Amino acid sequence: QVQLVESGGGLVQAGGSLRLSCAASGSISRINVMGWYRQAPGKQRELVAVMVGGGILNYADSVKGRFTISRDNAKNTVYLQMNSLKPEDTAVYYCKFVDVLAADYWGQGTQVTVSS
Repeated sequence: QVQLVESGGGLVQAGGSLRLSCAASGSISRINVMGWYRQAPGKQRELVAVMVGGGILNYADSVKGRFTISRDNAKNTVYLQMNSLKPEDTAVYYCKFVDVLAADYWGQGTQVTVSS
């Protein structure tokens, strides 16, 4: 079984920074897509950032210029560097991988709370 293990969430003051990590373990085919989603209470899950193939990047408008997605293919790990955090960034953040067989894998979620 493939598992995605997330880390790096926590409580931070507005204007601060956090770095989330998500590492895949187990038997997994080559990964095509690595992405980060978030879901606040009472809100729909939304795409935050995604990296496709060799490095095509897309970000939600709300995080452009503040968040950066990156990866280490050798470690099957994706990162989300979050700077200039705002209270509205408060949510549970989930990583998602899609492999070349079109199988989806989700992390367990990590809570990010930004205080004002």
